[in-house]
Amino acid sequence: MKASRPQQVRLIGGTWRGSKLPVPDRAGLRPTPDRVRETLFNWLGQQLTGWRVLDAFAGSGALGFEAASRGATAVTLLEQDAPSVAGLQACAQRLGATPVAVQRADALAWMRRATPDSFELVLLDPPFDAGLAAPALAAGAPLVTPGGWLYLEAGSEHAAPAGFAAHRHLKAGAVHAHLFQRDRP
Repeated sequence: MKASRPQQVRLIGGTWRGSKLPVPDRAGLRPTPDRVRETLFNWLGQQLTGWRVLDAFAGSGALGFEAASRGATAVTLLEQDAPSVAGLQACAQRLGATPVAVQRADALAWMRRATPDSFELVLLDPPFDAGLAAPALAAGAPLVTPGGWLYLEAGSEHAAPAGFAAHRHLKAGAVHAHLFQRDRP
């Protein structure tokens, strides 16, 4: 039996534009489609120079690597699956992605322990069927700096958490992409 070639996603902008990331064959892993990523980074502006970014539930790492490719100074990828973590580390090494730090962690537990106001952008893309969207929003919201951004991909529409305004929403197939902005004091 011939082995099939692994799925890949392509980075769509920045330094590593056109680079491909492998997508592991894991239950619940659903990389953010190119069209949705392109829309998100259009909403945010093409350059994220100097931003600190958290990509919780990293999976393929497409969102976090895209942020690093567009100038983010520090990108933390959280992933619980050990083989996926090894794959993300290999991608970071291959790309020379020095701003990217990969951590094997339960994203919810990690976010609940993290320092508040630490990131200009928090990316949340939990498995749709795990019921994690609302807990992820609750855990991720305190980590966003005032005026910063909280992004959620989910299987249904969600309201902005307290202290945030809904900035944009997109429905593409089964994906609801939400971008919330934290209020400034």
